[in-house]
Amino acid sequence: MLPQGARAAAPRRPRERRLRIWVDADAAPRDVKELVFRASKRLQVATVLVANQRLHPPPGNPLVTAVRVNGGPDVADDYIAEHAEAGDLAITQDVPLAAVLVGKGVAVLDPRGDEHTSDTIGERLSIRDFMDRVRLAGGVTGGPPPFDGRARQAFAAALDRTLTRLRR
Repeated sequence: MLPQGARAAAPRRPRERRLRIWVDADAAPRDVKELVFRASKRLQVATVLVANQRLHPPPGNPLVTAVRVNGGPDVADDYIAEHAEAGDLAITQDVPLAAVLVGKGVAVLDPRGDEHTSDTIGERLSIRDFMDRVRLAGGVTGGPPPFDGRARQAFAAALDRTLTRLRR
């Protein structure tokens, strides 16, 4: 029984988790990071840059934070895999990390705007593993094409589409 004049507290609604963008920042092109920074500010979406080197979040955008991890290149991947949650968005070109994140229900884009999904990730892992075997056997596989205006435009369009879908 409440004392006279006291009111019962309204039942607390479960706190709604907000979308977060995770950027595997060690290898993300500068243009990709800039597009993510702008989207973060425009849509008020928290963004976390993760790298094994020192990063500086853009001034004037408190929604963007940076996490520096110690150690080798997979330490940043492990950090993202551990902290990203279903409904988040991750930006990475690391296919094994993408596979882990897709399995957790995280939306994943590569810097060229291709989305990794449960339907596509198996094939992409197979191609990656095959190319690794070719390189280990002494084959020359070349790298990806240069990140150009077309890739930037494709990423920007995919980022907008994906953020729109995730914010519904």
